[in-house]
Amino acid sequence: MPTVHFTDTLKRHVACPPTEAAGSTVREVLDRVFEELPRVRSYVLNEQGELRKHMAIFLDGAMIKDKVALSDPVEPGTDIYVMQALSGG
Repeated sequence: MPTVHFTDTLKRHVACPPTEAAGSTVREVLDRVFEELPRVRSYVLNEQGELRKHMAIFLDGAMIKDKVALSDPVEPGTDIYVMQALSGG
């Protein structure tokens, strides 16, 4: 099963340990994780269910392509990393 990892910055605001969840897309996996950890959802997704502007998701080190529908495919054993995107100058 894929494992979702959250950064320490998110962990300071809400309990979100690494969590295994079944699914074939980023959306399916995250939806299952949010069933177990509902408070973390609002930190990661906006009201429309899209990835928040200052969040990033990586699959085994590669940034996802679909930040709206989160339809990037996920294989069993994939590590999904959810983190804050850095911006500024």
